[in-house]
Amino acid sequence: MIQADLTVILPEIILSLFAMLALIGAVYSSKDKAAKTLVWATSILMLALAAWIGTKGDAAYVAFNGMFIDDGFARFAKVMILVSAAIVLLMGQDYMARRGMLRFEYPVLVALSVVGMMMMVSAGDLMSLYMGLELQSLALYVVASLRRDSVKSTEAGLKYFVLGALSSGLLLYGASLVYGYSGTTLFSGIITTTIHGEVSLGLLFGLIFLISGLAFKVSAVPFHMWTPDVYEGAPTPITAFFATAPKVAAMGLFARVMFDAFGGAVADWQQVVALLSVASMFLGAVAAIGQTDIKRLMAYSSIAHMGFALMGLAAGTVFGVQAMLIYLAIYVTMNIGTFAFILMMERDGQPVTDIKSLNLYSKREPGKALAMLVLLFSLAGVPPMLGFFGKFYVLRAAYDGGLIWLAVAGVVASVIGAFYYLRIVYYMYFGEEGEELDSNATPLLWGCLMVSAAVMLLGIVNMFGVEGAAAAAAATLVQ
Repeated sequence: MIQADLTVILPEIILSLFAMLALIGAVYSSKDKAAKTLVWATSILMLALAAWIGTKGDAAYVAFNGMFIDDGFARFAKVMILVSAAIVLLMGQDYMARRGMLRFEYPVLVALSVVGMMMMVSAGDLMSLYMGLELQSLALYVVASLRRDSVKSTEAGLKYFVLGALSSGLLLYGASLVYGYSGTTLFSGIITTTIHGEVSLGLLFGLIFLISGLAFKVSAVPFHMWTPDVYEGAPTPITAFFATAPKVAAMGLFARVMFDAFGGAVADWQQVVALLSVASMFLGAVAAIGQTDIKRLMAYSSIAHMGFALMGLAAGTVFGVQAMLIYLAIYVTMNIGTFAFILMMERDGQPVTDIKSLNLYSKREPGKALAMLVLLFSLAGVPPMLGFFGKFYVLRAAYDGGLIWLAVAGVVASVIGAFYYLRIVYYMYFGEEGEELDSNATPLLWGCLMVSAAVMLLGIVNMFGVEGAAAAAAATLVQ
């Protein structure tokens, strides 16, 4: 039994052992050289694990008496998490090295947080859920404040930690209520108490507290307070990491809890998730309008985009989960390209985040400006970019699920949100002449930007097979 269980969690074991061995090995070697080697080794291992997990097929496996679930849904999310984490690690290594922040702890902490994320999307029990969530969070608190000589970075880590502790408290209180009123911590046991749609008041309170804790992790309104400050204060490569892999893991866990544990009470949680969705879409759209710092703007952008992803979840259907997964895949791809561009924004070797610094950028760097234009149009949901189809899927899921008001609200929020993306395009092509930014594109950053922009254009043909894979993954979650 134990051997079969260990086989199921082998990818997590491999990555955990690698992180621990890397930690020991780096202590006994030149730390600067170890850091560069570790970044590459960690990224290659993550990509290899993603390739391996992606070839496992549709079979579902359960380990440790249902506490760990390895099904198509978990594997889809894990591939996204591993690939995005590996790419972001490689993208940011030059930035971190030039500023003396490329220490060996960085890739080790990222690897450990990814282990937590993989645990999150495979959780089948409230205890394994919490273990994965905290492993991810504790590592992220540290990397957020990695720049020790920066007050903003330290503030970012502290705010994230304090508010994260609050969300953990809410989640634990909810878990204790759920356990008290259902008599089990296993999702498969909890769902039997809600199978007829009759949920006791105590269990309903537990569900609300669980949703509150999970909403913090996806930075949904009103649990979004940490996001702008952490995005602005953390080093840009780490902000790029926050905007990609953890969002997929948190949304994956959200969907897992809602359907595996409370699948019999869709009507009860659907209203709450729909409310989180509409609040996130509108606050993200409106609050970003006044932002001049591109990292803070991307923070509010992520809040709005998580609102759209929650719309797919709120539908409470197989198609809704498929739409959510497609949206997340597109969102992660867009963010990788956008942050590759932000990493290239420098003047005299120093990072620049003011969006007005992009004035007439298209005259100096027409290729990069065009790629960024494609990504911004996609983020805004302008057809025929792939971002438009991502929004179309979740809007259709909400409509088909009977949430017509939510779909209408999504369209309105998307129109409002288009303003701040198009404003950056205006600066790049029609702004006033100003100080030029450095032309310092490394091949890796340039490649990530161009490939991401190309995917937004070419993906409209068949989405590179993501649509079919998302449908198969959703079918394994929503029985």
